[in-house]
Amino acid sequence: MSQLYLMTTIADRKRLPDFMSVYEEHRLRVNMVALGRGTATDETMDLLGLDSSEKAVCFSFVTDTLWTALKKVLQRRIRIDVPGVGIAFTVPMSSVGGRRELMFLTEDQDFNKEEESVLKETEHQLLIAVANQGYNQAVMDAARLAGAAGGTVIHAKGTGMERAEHFFGFSLASEKDVIFIVSRTEGKNAIMKSIMEQAGPATKAGAIVFSLPVTDTAGLRLLEDQD
Repeated sequence: MSQLYLMTTIADRKRLPDFMSVYEEHRLRVNMVALGRGTATDETMDLLGLDSSEKAVCFSFVTDTLWTALKKVLQRRIRIDVPGVGIAFTVPMSSVGGRRELMFLTEDQDFNKEEESVLKETEHQLLIAVANQGYNQAVMDAARLAGAAGGTVIHAKGTGMERAEHFFGFSLASEKDVIFIVSRTEGKNAIMKSIMEQAGPATKAGAIVFSLPVTDTAGLRLLEDQD
């Protein structure tokens, strides 16, 4: 059995090609890249050896075995442990909406599906839907039909989208909307099912949805009161 993780890489925008080169070498095909800006003060940036606050954020899907291999390469070749180069971290995934979607995210990785994450008993889950750009409203409409309260959208560019036709029979656009939705764990499956049925890969939205366990929350009083 193996565990699936969402790997997040945050690096200076100029260094992103170096990271992506490593990921490509390890046949890590599906990535979502968005632009960001660091918030550290000038004094903190000087202390850490940083010369730019312009960041790139990359979301990838890795097994525990691949993460172990990537970590070694990032430390040895990219020298990620040197201040200012970047950071990479993983969060365990608890589920993916659809078997084909799971195969798409983990192609070329030695992944054997197991039971949901050991953190599956958490009270809340973070649902992340990746949709074709301009269709985030379709995703949210589907999510609200199943009881979701709201979400947050960021724009990203996907890599590996040309492989979608092998799994779904049609291509997916590379420009993406990434929608973050926090829900009660007991309502997670209904929301994911609604998104897949109303805005999944077979629709113009082309959404893929997966979930991450949330260990604790603050600011969700309204959501809890509704329950």
